[in-house]
Amino acid sequence: MAGVTERRQHKMFVTRNTEYHFRGPVCVGVRDRRTGSWLSSHLAQGRQLSGAVRFHQNGAAVPVAGEPEVGEALYFGEGGRDLVTSALCAVERPAKAALAHYL
Repeated sequence: MAGVTERRQHKMFVTRNTEYHFRGPVCVGVRDRRTGSWLSSHLAQGRQLSGAVRFHQNGAAVPVAGEPEVGEALYFGEGGRDLVTSALCAVERPAKAALAHYL
């Protein structure tokens, strides 16, 4: 619908092994998909998303501004070492129960 403002502030970016949970632009939780454990010491924890990286078939990695999409990697460039995740396989809304576990 045109003109509708998105009010939901939580989003989950999913890679093969990890879920990255966000409140707005800040990563508020990282969870291992295999074990279900929350990873409080993960380098993304508490950091703001800087953008995305798109990988091309020739191996080139190109920075992308805006909302990361499936097939792209998350990029964290501020507040610590640069961090590029593996490629996203899904972008979802987190389950309501997950909100209580954010660190």
